[in-house]
Amino acid sequence: MIIPKSLTVGFTKYSIEQPETLTRYRQGLIEYGTHTISIAKKSTVTGAYSPVEREDTFWHELTHAVLHDMEHPLRNNEEFVIRFSTRLSKAIRTARF
Repeated sequence: MIIPKSLTVGFTKYSIEQPETLTRYRQGLIEYGTHTISIAKKSTVTGAYSPVEREDTFWHELTHAVLHDMEHPLRNNEEFVIRFSTRLSKAIRTARF
């Protein structure tokens, strides 16, 4: 999967950054104020993230963005977002056309 440079959720355009690392073991981060999604290339501790880990992280942060746009109460529920985005990522990764 190629991670896009930007995308729009509702009326909000997000830019997507791919820094080498993020702080505190983070693989990804969404910043609503600056409309930025960051997907790290590697961990500060364990090295490079695999393509699947980066895909899962992208879909995880995008799930937060969609739920935020919907003003849904689950937008900050990490357990829900992880479970949903992991399934979404696998479904997209295994889709055949």
